Amino acid sequence: MHPFTYTRVSDTREALNAARRGGRYIAGGTTLVDLMRETVERPEALVDIGALPLDKVTVTERGGLRIGALVTMSEAAAHPKVRTLYPVVSEALELSASAQLRNMATIGGNIMQRTRCAYFRDVTAACNRREPGTGCAAREGFNRTHAILGTSASCVATHPSDAAVAFAALEATVHLLGPDGERRIAFADFLLPPGSTPNREQALRQGELITAVEIPALPRPLKSGYLKVRDRQSYEFALTSAAVALHVRGGVIREARVAAGGVGTVPWKLPAVERHLVGERPSDSLWTAAAAQAAQGARPLQHNRFKVELLKRTVERQLRVVGGTK
Repeated sequence: MHPFTYTRVSDTREALNAARRGGRYIAGGTTLVDLMRETVERPEALVDIGALPLDKVTVTERGGLRIGALVTMSEAAAHPKVRTLYPVVSEALELSASAQLRNMATIGGNIMQRTRCAYFRDVTAACNRREPGTGCAAREGFNRTHAILGTSASCVATHPSDAAVAFAALEATVHLLGPDGERRIAFADFLLPPGSTPNREQALRQGELITAVEIPALPRPLKSGYLKVRDRQSYEFALTSAAVALHVRGGVIREARVAAGGVGTVPWKLPAVERHLVGERPSDSLWTAAAAQAAQGARPLQHNRFKVELLKRTVERQLRVVGGTK
C-alpha cells in the first residue's frame, strides 16, 4: 500500500474543499481499501465522510424513497419502507455480500464499486480500465465471468453491484453535491459503459459527492423481487441476475421494470422485455416470450457463451416468481 494522508470531515463544505485539493472520498472502505492494498488504487489523500448527515431513509413528497449515501447496506435492506415498497432492493442488498460487509458498506460506495475482473486487479496484466492504452487481457484470456452486453474493444468487465441492478430497474435517480452545487442524474446515465474510455466509470464531475439515491413513486400494487444466479450460494458475484417489478391491475400488466446484472458492463435495463410485457395478461407463455428478448445485442466471448441462455432463463424464472403463473 502506498503512503497517503487521511482527513476526517464533519460537514459537506469540508468534504468538498478536501476533494478539491485532490482527496478521494471514503466511507465504509470495503472496496477502496482492498484496491489500495493490491496497489490497483493509489490515492494520495483520503477524505473520510462517515460523519456526514447522509444516513437516513426518507419518503419523498410524491411517495418514493430517498436513501442517503451513507446508509449501510444492512440498514437499507432492513428498513421497513424499503422492504414494504421495494423488496427488490432489500433482496438485492441481502444477496450482495456477507453480513459483516453489509454492516460496513454504504449505498453510495456500493454503486461506486469497481469491477471484480481478475485482470483489472492484477497489476501485471493489460487493463485499459486500470491503465488506459494497455489493452484488455480479458478479451483473449479466461473470460467466463465477463460481460456479454455493453462491451467494447477496450473492456469487457462486468459491474459487480447487485443493488445497482435493482436501482436501474426502478429507474432511480442519483443526487450529487459538488463545487457547482446540487444536481440529479438518472441512474441509467450515472454508470457509464466502457466505450473507448473504460477508465471513466461514472458521470461524476471533479469533487462531486453522492448524497442519496432516490427511487421514484411507482403505481400500486407493485410486486418486485431479485434473483441472483451464481456458482455457489455463499458470498459470490453474479453470473446473471434479474430485478423485476410489475404493476398489474385488472388482470393486465400496466407497467414493467426489468434489469439484469452479471452480464453487462453496467446494470443492464431490458426495455425489449418490458415492452413485451406491458398490456398483456400474466401467463406462462408470456414470461417465456418476454424473456426470450433479454439477450438482444449480446456479444459473448469464448468462455461465456452460456450466459446468453442463462440470462433468458434467469429473467423468465423471476418473471414467474414476481408475476405468478396460470
